[in-house]
Amino acid sequence: MVFVSITRLHLKSPRHLLPFVWHNVLSSWQIINISGFLKGKIFRDGYGAYWTITTWENQSAMKNYRNSGAHRQAMQHIQTWCDEAAVVHWEQADSSLPNRLEAHCRMVTEGYFTRLSHPCAAHLERKIPEPSSDNVQGLLLHPRKKAPRTVLEQI
Repeated sequence: MVFVSITRLHLKSPRHLLPFVWHNVLSSWQIINISGFLKGKIFRDGYGAYWTITTWENQSAMKNYRNSGAHRQAMQHIQTWCDEAAVVHWEQADSSLPNRLEAHCRMVTEGYFTRLSHPCAAHLERKIPEPSSDNVQGLLLHPRKKAPRTVLEQI
């Protein structure tokens, strides 16, 4: 079974965009280099929320990523940056990425809404608008292929 993790974050102010993007770049570098990551996608919906859809070999691999490095540092800012934050996980038979409609449906029906210090009304009411069509491109993430070791490194 493959472990699926989806997050949705909405920034409460444009002033948080630059640090959010910086931490997103660092977290993206971490994810493509960590063991157990299969593939993922990051996109911004038409309502200004940022979604991350990832697949993992197992839940343990996802937790290793979540609780370490750049991602752990980024998570410390959610209270400051976000007025909406939710996550949902499940297991599925294959490593295909769920489409936006499935991600939205799972988030609405099974999602965990993070406790925030300054949530907006939509967050408190657990309302998540359906993301725009799948035709809008996001950033696809794939594990980085490790360079083959040289003869000297093998000795």
